[in-house]
Amino acid sequence: MSEVKNIGLITSGGDCGGLNGVVTGAATMANNLGMKCYAIPNGYAGLYNLVDFEKLTELSLERVDLINSNLAGSEAGHSRVKVKKIKDMDKYERVKAGLKKFNIDGLIISGGDDTGSVVVDLLQQGIFCVHAPKTMDLDLQPYSVGGDSTINRIAEFTNDLKTTGRTHNRIIAIEVFGRYAGHTAFRGGVAGEADAILIPEIPVDFEELYSHMKETYTRRVKDSDVYAGTYIIVVAEGLTDASGKEIVDESAGVDAFGHKKLAGAGKFVCQELTKRLKRDPEIERFMKETHLFVEGIYPIPEARAVIPGHLVRCGHSSAYDVNFGKECGAAAVTLLKNGIFGVTVAGVVGKEIRYMATEEAIVQRHVDLDQVTIHEKLGTCFGRKPQNFKPTFKQVSKSPERYM
Repeated sequence: MSEVKNIGLITSGGDCGGLNGVVTGAATMANNLGMKCYAIPNGYAGLYNLVDFEKLTELSLERVDLINSNLAGSEAGHSRVKVKKIKDMDKYERVKAGLKKFNIDGLIISGGDDTGSVVVDLLQQGIFCVHAPKTMDLDLQPYSVGGDSTINRIAEFTNDLKTTGRTHNRIIAIEVFGRYAGHTAFRGGVAGEADAILIPEIPVDFEELYSHMKETYTRRVKDSDVYAGTYIIVVAEGLTDASGKEIVDESAGVDAFGHKKLAGAGKFVCQELTKRLKRDPEIERFMKETHLFVEGIYPIPEARAVIPGHLVRCGHSSAYDVNFGKECGAAAVTLLKNGIFGVTVAGVVGKEIRYMATEEAIVQRHVDLDQVTIHEKLGTCFGRKPQNFKPTFKQVSKSPERYM
């Protein structure tokens, strides 16, 4: 590989917090190393159409000053495009022609597992890339920019919804992103002090969930001097029930990478709880004891689903994600500068830039269910019979470096 002088910067997949930190970190490091960095707009769509561009925006130090690293989203823009699936037989030659047109020697690409799979694909075509890990799902092997910002947003919404829930004595299920890994639902739900957290790693036993909801909710209302209470559930998309059946709205279709669009888990949870409320004779007695019962109008508590959707990935970035993003972007440029490519940045510890093969980095990581048991001991329901928290003990010389 000849010396890299001009870098193309791509952000791809879903947007999230911290991405502008990647952009500013990469661009600033490139400038400080005597390299030039260009934004390739709108992800892999921009890369495929690069040959048709008349010019690219150089991310000079002056241009970087116009980017607010604390804002979520990406100055470079995104698209969900899998290059391998483009029907053009000459797609890779077209990409290479675009890179040659602008004298781009290597790419910094920030994205999640789908984006990373394209990084591997491009490398096999002789295109030099370094992957800066990004996904709000936190399901890559290294920490990925966006996770902390999303967790903070979920926690905030979970807390905020308690006010409307308590005012109307509602049971509220908040459905959040995450696909088949429940990291953000788990951590956001814990931080927001949700009563129940349902994640894909634990098939839901709705009888256990109902039992926990009924005891917690009715106790709160009875103990209140104004008969007010709520029960909050954080539900991760990609949920399954106790039989292993996936809970999903089949009408949602598939995305550009062929993945099923996950939707409907929050609504399904509310429906299952409502069925049980209707056939439970103790609920009618509870409603009458607390003076809530109105025949034909208000016979049982109401369960509602709330879907914050893209609100959990927009707005502002957490301080952690801005820090990680800047370091990750700077590290990616440094790796390219030193002829190291086809890898994913794993983090910067002191002066040490850590990286791993992208094929390994994009292997899906799931919630550690041993970690869940301590929160079950603290009273949170995970849609199953609580498991015993059985601690082991180990003295260490320094704290773990891995985040989440």
